[in-house]
Amino acid sequence: MANHKSSIKRIRQIQRKRLHNKYYAKTARNAVRKLRATTDKAIAVEFLPKVSSMLDKLAKRNIIHQNKASNLKSKLSKHIAKLA
Repeated sequence: MANHKSSIKRIRQIQRKRLHNKYYAKTARNAVRKLRATTDKAIAVEFLPKVSSMLDKLAKRNIIHQNKASNLKSKLSKHIAKLA
């Protein structure tokens, strides 16, 4: 256990931040999963900008790496392009 007041406070802050980041990362992952499962092109095209925005925000806040966000967006656009 931490002995200094500052380290105890830091632990509390880190826990709060970790929960916050985990929530937004999980939400984005579910959105990506939902978009991949979509078979209707019109719905997918409408949903893609929202998912891209989520991924960009995660990358901006260093929750996921910028390249991972780019790779996911690229794969999602290819998936949507294949839809009839």
